[in-house]
Amino acid sequence: MLKVVHNTGGLYSKGEIKNKPCPPILGPTTTSHYRVSVDDRPEPPRRRRRESKPPYHVPSMAEIAALPWNGLNVVSTFSGCGGSCLGYRMAGYRILWANEFSPAAQDSYRANMSPGTILDDRDIRQVRPEEILEAIHLKPGELDLFDGSPPCQAFSTVGTRQKGWGKEKVYDHGARQCNETLFDEYIRLLRGLQPRTFIAENVWGLVLGVSKGWFLEILPALKACGYRVVARLLDAQWLGVPQRRHRIIFMGVREDLGMDPVHPLPLKYRYSLSEALENLIDDAPPVPLKGPIWDEWPRLKLGGQSKKHFDLIRPQPAEPCPPVMATGGRPGIASITHPYECRKFAIAELKRICAYPDDFILTGKYTQQWAQLGNSVPPLMMKAVAETVRDRILTS
Repeated sequence: MLKVVHNTGGLYSKGEIKNKPCPPILGPTTTSHYRVSVDDRPEPPRRRRRESKPPYHVPSMAEIAALPWNGLNVVSTFSGCGGSCLGYRMAGYRILWANEFSPAAQDSYRANMSPGTILDDRDIRQVRPEEILEAIHLKPGELDLFDGSPPCQAFSTVGTRQKGWGKEKVYDHGARQCNETLFDEYIRLLRGLQPRTFIAENVWGLVLGVSKGWFLEILPALKACGYRVVARLLDAQWLGVPQRRHRIIFMGVREDLGMDPVHPLPLKYRYSLSEALENLIDDAPPVPLKGPIWDEWPRLKLGGQSKKHFDLIRPQPAEPCPPVMATGGRPGIASITHPYECRKFAIAELKRICAYPDDFILTGKYTQQWAQLGNSVPPLMMKAVAETVRDRILTS
């Protein structure tokens, strides 16, 4: 049952909401690239056996800091506010070095990073692999895992896609980058670092339409660095995140290790929006919808999406939340909204939806904090990937 306290002292809904379980799987089926086997043992008489699942929980920053080191090290690029890095830390890795050149994201990263992590704030095009190895006191080939999430606006299905190719994106601090070329910088560093494994993340729009041309260039370029490479489309809702979020995860294992990449298997349950927000107390003032969006919102049913303002969605509390877009925090922009109140989600709510700890520190304005969450890999999603690499490849 949902009973979440808001700053006004009211409830998120009148009465109580029952969380609907994931629909039963009646036969072998696929979820993205996954194949799910059926447990064919007989059901108990008169009662249908229900899949047990633990309560939704994201460990606090103190709990994460107290986790023992698993002996493995990570270098991260395009690190944002630290979502991917936090997932590795949840799996016991140490982050030796990270790179992020957006000042707003840098501030959030610094506020949460582990002691001993080096944060490089330069444009990635200025970074040389020799400098990274010197800073972390390792030689080529000794690093365990190289991570990166090159900016993806040029491939996103909600952006301009190929219309924006060749055009520089202007960031808050005035810097400019042509985003569709940044995967080349990741590959350049991979070639020089020669880690045992690598993980690179991007939006699923990379494998759609004309963007597939970029994908078909990236894949052989990664392999040419000396790796066995597999790319899979993963959905965060099947990896413990209360949000439907598709991401392409490139995974590579250095050829001399003689092992193939292994992606995580899906859980047999999902978490709903109401489960994610349960018992959340938030003192931040609400951010109301404005203008024509405010007029449109009451017309939407739970789970409904506006035909007039396409990104205006009133989510169904009993289901995982639709994707959180980086632009959704801007005033007057249609976005995911609170299901029962005519307003945008508070940052505390978004942290739950994006699988961040409640005490994770985000800096900057509301719109910048929203963008940092919308651009990031949900930590629990990356934790699942990192645990699979740890257990099936690096320590097997």
